[in-house]
Amino acid sequence: MFTMSGHAEAGPQGQDIVCAGASAVSIGAINAVHALCGVDLVVDLAGSEGGYLHCEVPENLDTKTYDQVQLLLKGMELSLHSMEQSYRSFMSIETDRR
Repeated sequence: MFTMSGHAEAGPQGQDIVCAGASAVSIGAINAVHALCGVDLVVDLAGSEGGYLHCEVPENLDTKTYDQVQLLLKGMELSLHSMEQSYRSFMSIETDRR
């Protein structure tokens, strides 16, 4: 599961490369899970202004598929951490490993 919220405000709307990059990485990961694992993640895009994405992994997956989904989502997390290192004043990542 992951949630993204807010806007980076690193530039004018439509020209904010930080926001666009984070969006591309997260939506790309969701699409990769669907294309490569055949899994439809539970996705909530709230608000007409954008800036919110909540995604959950279905609970009924077999172990192999679950592990594949987690690997793809871990790749997304690593990409976002790389972005955070370069754009720390515009984005931050909080991790809650329960």
